[in-house]
Amino acid sequence: MSIIETPAVHHRSGGATDHHRHPSKRKFEDEEEDLSDLVRVRMRKDEAKAVNSWSGSGGSLQRSHLQFFVRMMSGGNTIVMQAFPEDSVKSILERIQSMKGIPVFEQRLIYRGKQLQCEQTLAECSIQNDANLQLVGRMRSTEHPQAWQVINDMVSLVYRLCLGETVHDSLKSIKGLITSYLNMTPRIDNDSASGYFQIFMSSSAPQVLVMLYVSPYAGNKDTADSSVRHFLSSCRNTLPKALHGQCARVVLEFCKLLRRVGCHDPLYLYCRSTFGSLLETAGVSYVSGSDNVKGLVLIQDIFPFVRELANSLLRDLELSMESPSAAGLLLNDVGDFTAFLIPLRAGIREQQDLKDSLTQDKVHKDHLLVEEFERLHLLYIELLNKIDQCLQKMDQSLAGQEMVDGDNLYPAWSHYLSILKELYLISKLYDGAEEKLWNVLTRQRSVLCLLIVRYANRTNEHQWILEHKCVTNFESRRHLVMMMFPEVKEDYEELHEMLIDRSQLLVESFEYIARAEPESLHAGLFMEFKNEEATGPGVLREWFLLVCQAIFNPQNALFVACPNDRRRFYPNPASKVHPLHLEYFSFAGRIIALALMHRVQVGIVFDRVFFLQLAGKYITLEDIRDADPCLYTSCKHILEMDSDLIDSDALGLTFVREVEELGHRKVVELCNGGENLVVDSKNREKYVDHLIQNRFVTSISEQVSHFAKGFADILSNSKFHFFRSLELEDLDWMLRGSDDTISVEDWKAHTEYNGYKETDIQISWFWELVGRMTPEQRKVLLFFWTSVKYLPVEGFRGLASGLYIYKSHEPGDRLPSSHTCFYRLCFPAYSSMDVMHDRLEVITQEHIGCSFGTW
Repeated sequence: MSIIETPAVHHRSGGATDHHRHPSKRKFEDEEEDLSDLVRVRMRKDEAKAVNSWSGSGGSLQRSHLQFFVRMMSGGNTIVMQAFPEDSVKSILERIQSMKGIPVFEQRLIYRGKQLQCEQTLAECSIQNDANLQLVGRMRSTEHPQAWQVINDMVSLVYRLCLGETVHDSLKSIKGLITSYLNMTPRIDNDSASGYFQIFMSSSAPQVLVMLYVSPYAGNKDTADSSVRHFLSSCRNTLPKALHGQCARVVLEFCKLLRRVGCHDPLYLYCRSTFGSLLETAGVSYVSGSDNVKGLVLIQDIFPFVRELANSLLRDLELSMESPSAAGLLLNDVGDFTAFLIPLRAGIREQQDLKDSLTQDKVHKDHLLVEEFERLHLLYIELLNKIDQCLQKMDQSLAGQEMVDGDNLYPAWSHYLSILKELYLISKLYDGAEEKLWNVLTRQRSVLCLLIVRYANRTNEHQWILEHKCVTNFESRRHLVMMMFPEVKEDYEELHEMLIDRSQLLVESFEYIARAEPESLHAGLFMEFKNEEATGPGVLREWFLLVCQAIFNPQNALFVACPNDRRRFYPNPASKVHPLHLEYFSFAGRIIALALMHRVQVGIVFDRVFFLQLAGKYITLEDIRDADPCLYTSCKHILEMDSDLIDSDALGLTFVREVEELGHRKVVELCNGGENLVVDSKNREKYVDHLIQNRFVTSISEQVSHFAKGFADILSNSKFHFFRSLELEDLDWMLRGSDDTISVEDWKAHTEYNGYKETDIQISWFWELVGRMTPEQRKVLLFFWTSVKYLPVEGFRGLASGLYIYKSHEPGDRLPSSHTCFYRLCFPAYSSMDVMHDRLEVITQEHIGCSFGTW
């Protein structure tokens, strides 16, 4: 059903309105008038009664007529009518029936987009002199007649409650009618659904429900509150997201009405939050101009809420510096602020894209919108300054404290990251705004890193911070990238199970990992070695170490060790000697990702040329220093040679390189026609660059690509680039762990005892003997004890738990034993230090201490 617009009528001076106001400004004024009328509806009713009483008693006050125009739906005819303010709408409908023969039950009068109710008087409907009304069909001539009937029944019921009537089970009836109405709303056809939501708006349902909410009669406020919440929750939870944009228009109406009741009113806050969540999930376009031709939510409609929430956030932030109680306030306001900013930013970006193509007329019409955009910029500056103050205050509060746990942190601080993220997103819209934000974060780097480690979680993406890694440290970067992995499950039934024969370690591991669907690996791994009883995390840690040693063993031709650092590797250009080499690179990528996910330091690190390619960065001469020292020196020599000497062709170089492949040497051109292009002083830099790219990029591009694909298979969130988020040193620490010699004092400080006391002689002997061990023997002992060979960069503090020494009751000549899953070392009460020394000597031999099932 469409509402027919009434043609413009020349108003007399008594009813004139200002047609030169800005459309948006006028729109807001009209809304305030609507709402004021609703809130003061009872006052008008009393005034109407007073008029009747005065006239009936023969008073000298004369009742004044209203003259208004009714536009007929068919034929476009307009009839002029006169009535008194206290006349009912029903009496007008009856007069129209007598004049036009249209039954009352088929008539529906619309004024300012709202249906007038039969029980209302013209005064209550705010009908003014020279007002324009529309008359449209109501039942047989109306689309969706059943929906109209249901909503009219609800409005009539609510209006009766507003008049003070008592209606049995009124709340149940209202909720039932709302549910029936929403059940009629089409779930697929957005245009049809729009018609249904227009029925709710045109019937004045939001207005009468708010009238009920402010009604003085007992129980009416609670009834209205429950009814409105029922409507909003039903829209959000039962209607598909495709219709949330249509729902938002109705909820916006509730928000505008309730805002006049009070900005801190609980029902208003609930409506505002619902409106924001609908905007966030609607996935529709928002009109960014002043003409709402599509009936969507206007960007101008969103701005008042953004301003309101920004002011609330400023107050919340001020409070958060002094009181923990601000946490709840910040949580609600940040969530709503985020929801409203999504369509607002989209509208601003749209406006900026169209800026160059705007006509002068369009620029004039959108002047108010431009002003609002500038106001958002000012709000950004205010919020950024306030969060800067908060971070400074936080830094002062924590000065000199050793932060081991979160006991001393205010709960409100946990929301600072979310506010910073919104400021970051706003900063993208304005020139110079990003620089201001990064300046603040650089200045507050220490507290920012603490916030990241303590509060950044998987429910909120904070990887944006890694755009400028200088504002973070290793611990915070590691925390952010680790959230790209799935969480390892503790339920064994969900884990990917493997049974590996040690003698077939690489081949069987490849079959279990490379052939698995990526999703089956996301919960984590559970494995056993064949014919061995040991199971659990300790065995899994050992398997990771062994399989990584096999993958990166140069004899398997997959990776090449760097001459200057044999722990660093990059893909072997000649790996194709293995027929499944590319599948093995995908397998290697999965293994490294799984090791990181399980937080196992495997002792393997990547060379810079490999890391940079995984991070999507360009390889330069300085990057190959470790991978190929000879080539690096040669290239440096070429670049530093005397120009005349190199121009004399003393080196005899052209744009080619020789490659050895499967025992044969072949010549590869570095560019088209490279064999005939002589290297001289003008093109030598280009020659060196081509040589490096061919040697370290082109020759291994397939291997790097498959490794990256295998690694990405394990990530749960690949939206952000894992390797680009880190420095090479970060990845070194995550894969290799600490380079420091194991500290006996640190080891001792993180060890507890069961059956022994720290003062027992056997414990004193033990630590004295550990102190005498070589660094390699300590590593073997630690591996025997925990199956951890490489400590985290934090040392023993970084392990999953503390270590334990248990007193066993076995004979005094038995070797120590261990439960690596629980970091337990068990040994009997040896009779002397010499006996203990002999037993420790046995288990600290590499071939014994690093093998399960032997002892």
